[in-house]
Amino acid sequence: MVGSAIVRELARKGYTNLVYRTHQELDLTNQAAVQHFFESEKPDQVYLAAAIVGGIHANNTYPAEFIYDNLMVQNNVIHQAFRSGVKKLLFLGSSCIYPKLASQPMAEDALLTGKLEPTNEPYAIAKIAGIKMCESYNRQYGESHGVDYRSVMPTNLYGPGDNYHPENSHVIPALVRRFHEAKRHNQSKVVIWGTGTPRREFLYVDDMAKACVFVMNLPKVQYDQVTSPMQQHLNVGFGSDVTIAELAHLIAKVTGYAGEIEFDSTKPDGAPRKLMNSSTLQKLGWQPHVDLESGLSMTYQEFVQLS
Repeated sequence: MVGSAIVRELARKGYTNLVYRTHQELDLTNQAAVQHFFESEKPDQVYLAAAIVGGIHANNTYPAEFIYDNLMVQNNVIHQAFRSGVKKLLFLGSSCIYPKLASQPMAEDALLTGKLEPTNEPYAIAKIAGIKMCESYNRQYGESHGVDYRSVMPTNLYGPGDNYHPENSHVIPALVRRFHEAKRHNQSKVVIWGTGTPRREFLYVDDMAKACVFVMNLPKVQYDQVTSPMQQHLNVGFGSDVTIAELAHLIAKVTGYAGEIEFDSTKPDGAPRKLMNSSTLQKLGWQPHVDLESGLSMTYQEFVQLS
């Protein structure tokens, strides 16, 4: 989803020399395959958007895959990029890097100040390692090799190209599919995990892609002014959040489902709130443009075309 959006944004800006691979074409957990890719393609810049991702169910069910695969992807790509002489790289993390009970909205300096949300800790640990890997290469090879590896931490993303798997998807695509099927089968009720009270922030993926290209092209002096050697990541969020219950009713509206919505409080909620403080990036000049209802409408249109 994110990689495709970045490709769209780069193409929109006039870039024509784009090099990319699908998961089927290149297994990023395979060190030899990644090495061969970099040696043969010799890219100038790298956007590292690849990751194994999922919602609460997937994180709880596949913790070993989530930590192993994501660590391998990051280690292989970042290290081979360095070995191949890549000077600029952008690593995409996640808002789950922050402690479960971090002060809201979560600022960049909340990293490593408390315990993580248990349901996605393996994924979060991998993403934190990616941030620290970029920082470490900058500290060791910044001056000697011109390395400039940056990290952005997006809030919850949604939009074209999302994963609509009935069990392993994130909350928006999961609910889009569930409400669509409930409407199609005339179901009287849709049951949703949790109490519906946790608050979540959502950003349309094309807004995220614009932020990625914006950060990649920021002059180094500007990036260095708002970061530090041991805290070089920037938050990317929409700026406001909604409850899961509010989100569910909004998706029901967009999909045209008119039945009852019930919340199963025996299922886990996850973190009570995850709102990002994106003021640093916004002060640099980036702003989101797609509001939640408009973004959900475009997302549902794509889902209907695919289904």
